[in-house]
Amino acid sequence: MKQDTLEGKAKTKNGVKRLCFSIICILLEVVFIITIVTCLNEYAEIINLFTRILSGILVLRLYASDKTSSMKMPWVILILIFPIMGVGLYLLIGLNGGTHKMRERYAEIDSKLLPMLSDNQECLSRIKETIPKAGNIASYIQRNSQYPIYQNTDIVYFDEAVKGLEAQLKDLEKAQKFIFMEYHAIEDAEAWHKIQDVLEERVKAGVEVRVFYDDMGSIGFINTDFVKKMEAIGIHCRVFNPFMPGLNLFLNNRDHRKITVIDGKVGFTGGYNLANEYFNYTHPYGQWKDTGIRLEGDAVQSLTVTFLEMWNAVSAKDANDPDFSKYLFHYDYAAQQTGFVQPYADSPMDNEQVGEEVYISMINKAEKYCWFMTPYLIITDEMTHALCLAAKRGVDVRIITPGIPDKKFIYNITRSFYHGLVKHGVRVYEWTPGFCHAKMSVADDCMATCGTINLDYRSLYHHFENGCFMADCQAVVEIKNDLIRTMGECRDVTDQYQTGRSAYLRLGQLFMRLFAGLL
Repeated sequence: MKQDTLEGKAKTKNGVKRLCFSIICILLEVVFIITIVTCLNEYAEIINLFTRILSGILVLRLYASDKTSSMKMPWVILILIFPIMGVGLYLLIGLNGGTHKMRERYAEIDSKLLPMLSDNQECLSRIKETIPKAGNIASYIQRNSQYPIYQNTDIVYFDEAVKGLEAQLKDLEKAQKFIFMEYHAIEDAEAWHKIQDVLEERVKAGVEVRVFYDDMGSIGFINTDFVKKMEAIGIHCRVFNPFMPGLNLFLNNRDHRKITVIDGKVGFTGGYNLANEYFNYTHPYGQWKDTGIRLEGDAVQSLTVTFLEMWNAVSAKDANDPDFSKYLFHYDYAAQQTGFVQPYADSPMDNEQVGEEVYISMINKAEKYCWFMTPYLIITDEMTHALCLAAKRGVDVRIITPGIPDKKFIYNITRSFYHGLVKHGVRVYEWTPGFCHAKMSVADDCMATCGTINLDYRSLYHHFENGCFMADCQAVVEIKNDLIRTMGECRDVTDQYQTGRSAYLRLGQLFMRLFAGLL
């Protein structure tokens, strides 16, 4: 097994330097634009008039958009108070969804890939008959994201990320045709080295291996020569949206998905990335709580499609797959379990917030309880209303957040949402051993989700995400039991934030809350 070296540490350090350099360059670009505009004194009136007209057009455009008010108001206020800076920032990072060409590219790939999935109408009819409220949500997912509901799939739930890693290593060793891996963050360290050893061996055996990672997510873990190193050993590697100086209308959209597909037969997803801290090899924030699932059977096809979408759509410079059928094929498999499972993906390239709508739908459909675990709690007015209304009608609504934050700034914003929730009956727990990174929900012992989607603006509106909706299966019960065990290790902060004294929002917190949607 490969060990950490001075070279490896240097690469990580260089990655951090590249991030800092890029941020400084982008800020300098904004400052330069503002300085140029404000220094043109002889054209001051014309510049002022032009800026006000442009600001007014952008504000009207925002006001008329389909975005939630929580997403509109920060930009409207920023543009009206600071027109030049507001317009500059909006053009730089506010045009969520990338360019017109980027949207066209994703639409083109999806038009080829998604129709290759079976519609499974019989399966959809069965879940509607057996569990109407879960069937309703499954119908929404299938209609709006085109990912179908499946049976004939066995599900294994991992209450610790390291258990998922161990299972992945065993399955990777058995790969015969292809391996697809897509992750927000990869760290060139111990956990990845275990995987890389297996991938190298499989490449020598003739297996096609593809690795895809997000540049921003991995920027502190690896350097740009990681791609060259992978290609040198026969692993095809691509980077999502390289982070670099320059006007990038796609900058604010990141690939937050976590997917492994083996031969189209076995798939893994969940909250964990391929970095040491996720498996508690290191402990930067106390203990790390993460979860995942293993799928074997028909539903893996949806994970394959999700990977192929990103691999082929992310760049016009890369050669696309000429034939998807060799990765999307039917094979005989007889599952031991009879439950329903529906892997799905969410994209900022369309105007449908599938991840948020699934969560809200579960809250609205819940009759007894609806519990969540999330590393960040920065939610829209719509989700806040759904959570509070459920609690007011007698549903046991609980949210587990970290006890030790990974980002103190974001943690302060997370806590600023507590009072507005608990005063209506929502219970909030903080996991004292450390940082809980898992993204899960469960309701009424009949339906649950596990995937990459946080309860925050970035996941719900800006990122490429994926999740898995499950109903009437053992994994639902296991997720519930895991949340019960986890709550036993938490401090219940509900009463602390009930009166609002501990939740008093100082001016700085109010400012952070206002611009939470831009974080």
